[in-house]
Amino acid sequence: YFKEEIILAGHSKWANIQHRKGRQDAARGRMFTKIGKELTVAAKMGGGDINFNPRLRMAYDKAKNANMPKDNIERAIKKGTGELDGVDYVEIRYEGYGPEGVAVIVDVLTDNKNRSAASVRSIFSKNGGNLGETGAVGWMFNRKGVINVMKTVIDEEKLMEIALDNGAEDIKDEGENFVVHTEPTEYENVKKALEDAKIEIDFSEVTFVPENTVQITNEDTAKQVLKLYEKLEEDDDVQNVYANFEIDDDLMEKLI
Repeated sequence: YFKEEIILAGHSKWANIQHRKGRQDAARGRMFTKIGKELTVAAKMGGGDINFNPRLRMAYDKAKNANMPKDNIERAIKKGTGELDGVDYVEIRYEGYGPEGVAVIVDVLTDNKNRSAASVRSIFSKNGGNLGETGAVGWMFNRKGVINVMKTVIDEEKLMEIALDNGAEDIKDEGENFVVHTEPTEYENVKKALEDAKIEIDFSEVTFVPENTVQITNEDTAKQVLKLYEKLEEDDDVQNVYANFEIDDDLMEKLI
């Protein structure tokens, strides 16, 4: 499977696998296309200067982290500012449920709403889920900045000192890595403070973090949940997928 470079909030083992696999995967075309669309939309909404457009800066950082060619980045931004011809994209958020009542949020950027709606609905129905109404599961998530730092680059005490002093909410030990959580408004401050301190960031994103998670212990159910997630992720119109499932490390190792 192609692994999109995104954060799946709430289960860092899977998030880490996603990110590292994404960096190594030769099939980068889909990832570049999605990042390009985000660059275009961000530039159209807030202008082409990353210093004055936070959304564009996040998309730009994601592009650089994915090793997206500079020409691709510049072209996508110019499509948004009108310097080059581009496509008008519409942003849509779908909400639904997967197997075992797993909550799923799907963000779409599309030039054809009917196509996207039919595709997302079909993926849910074919993989043990069902599409819900707007607001069906969104209340289960909080918008947060998430910054992942490997334990090999800094000790917890030093990380806490820098992150908390610059507006971070908390720091969690996730095995091989630390995860710093921030309010979206403090995300750039904390990220910059870590960068200024020469601390290598494994990945970072403003994302949706679930308030509660659904623990999946059955192997067949876990396979079905991951298949739903991956099929949504592979759809050309889907930008981001967020879900609140939790899978034990040992079971996850068997499935990947």
